[in-house]
Amino acid sequence: MHDTYPLGLRVTGRLVVVVGGGPVALRRVGGLLASGARVRVVAPDVVQELAALVARGVVEHVTRGYCDGDLDGAWLVHTATGDPAVDARVAEDAELLRTFCVTAGDAELGTAWVPAVARTPVEGGQVTVAVTGGRDPRRALRVRDAVAAGLDDGSLPLRRVRPDDAPRPGRVALVGGGPGAAGLVTTRGRRLLAAADVVVVDRLAPRSLVAGLGDDVEVIDVGKTAGHHPVPQERISALLVEHALAGRDVVRLKGGDPYVFGRGGEELEACRSHGIEVEVVPGVTSAVSVPAAAGIPVTHRGVAHGFSVLTGHDDVGQVPGGTDHTVVLLMGVTRLADTARALVAAGRPAATPVAVVEDGFGPRQRTTVGTLADIAERAAAVGVRAPAVTVVGDVVRLGPAWRREWANVGAASGAAHVVAPPAVRTT
Repeated sequence: MHDTYPLGLRVTGRLVVVVGGGPVALRRVGGLLASGARVRVVAPDVVQELAALVARGVVEHVTRGYCDGDLDGAWLVHTATGDPAVDARVAEDAELLRTFCVTAGDAELGTAWVPAVARTPVEGGQVTVAVTGGRDPRRALRVRDAVAAGLDDGSLPLRRVRPDDAPRPGRVALVGGGPGAAGLVTTRGRRLLAAADVVVVDRLAPRSLVAGLGDDVEVIDVGKTAGHHPVPQERISALLVEHALAGRDVVRLKGGDPYVFGRGGEELEACRSHGIEVEVVPGVTSAVSVPAAAGIPVTHRGVAHGFSVLTGHDDVGQVPGGTDHTVVLLMGVTRLADTARALVAAGRPAATPVAVVEDGFGPRQRTTVGTLADIAERAAAVGVRAPAVTVVGDVVRLGPAWRREWANVGAASGAAHVVAPPAVRTT
């Protein structure tokens, strides 16, 4: 059997008496004022911060020790004098008046306890977390902070529950899921996922986050593979509009960033054309993060001063020439040979270093290195497959795949050089 009944109190406009004027009393007063209570402090002296509140007229101050009748009219009492005898007397008087009393010095004397509280803003109000730690306030604080952090970062659910005929229209969030590792999604993105009614997900989005959603969240898979688009883009945009107009909050979860070859701009325009509120949450693009996972920076002082990001279908001859300008190719595995020839034809040396990084941050991540002259052959020899990011330029020499393998063996060997990913933190 439990000896306490958890309960929230509405103290707005109601008198609460605080006996004592020290630091503990100050903390109690702060929480009460935040809840709109009328606060009367009974104490011969008060700390400077309390005195300032009294001077502003925010708090009433009875400048003496506790006396009979001080609790008259109070809905709640807090006593924190530091004198056990006075606190016990306040608790006894509150008991006679049938007024709940919090005793800071000895919790066993009281009839009420103050939990550790955190408030998380949500649509239309807030979620309040109140934790009691079995009379262990430090434990209560740790648990409160952990739960509040989970609500803030979206690892705990925040979905609203409302009638189907609620008048408020739904909203759409275009969330960049990053390169696939759950730890690389922004906190804002995770929080929107935790509150979503519908999630429209891409193939390269972080699927582990989707797997953790509640059974009542509708998940629509619109993943595309090379040459196979089972759900055309027009239908994807229409799905976002349909669900939002039906009053549902929708997250469009994409791999990478919504605006880096993610067609996020088209989806935003489709939603706004129907008056739907849209939020865009940037993601960590694979164009930068996947090379980094393989130990390759896209720029480096004295090596590369800029970079261009293209799909494997773009005209690579239009980007700046020279090995000191990095070219990052997305979705270009099947056309790797054509792309390499086009880059050479545009003026890049055939000996320009190239790295193909497969499944960045995934379980089968690996890096294959070569040059523009032979990377297509080397990739074919080891069975490189999508998803993969190709990096062209001198920065490839900085990665462990080149330094450990290629530089030692040399291009003349004709063997493909593949290394496992270096140790990279993803959270």
